[in-house]
Amino acid sequence: MSGVWITTLPWLLGSLGVVIALAFLRRPLGALLRLAGRTGLGLCFLALFAPIGQFLGTGLGVNLFNALILGVLGAPGFGLLMMLNWALR
Repeated sequence: MSGVWITTLPWLLGSLGVVIALAFLRRPLGALLRLAGRTGLGLCFLALFAPIGQFLGTGLGVNLFNALILGVLGAPGFGLLMMLNWALR
């Protein structure tokens, strides 16, 4: 009987520790997942805007840094990237 407890007790304690850690980290993980989703949408927007931007003469790079700016700031971030692109020409 004691052999069963020796093998299952660490798994039970580890699982309990993971559940407690996830309970404490619920809000930060949710915010991080929302940021990842918004960054993914920003990356999709940049990929869709790239051909149009090249046609208009304002090309933004499709990269993770630009997508992160769009994910954090949204539409004002797009304006910021466009102004930065214009100012650095």
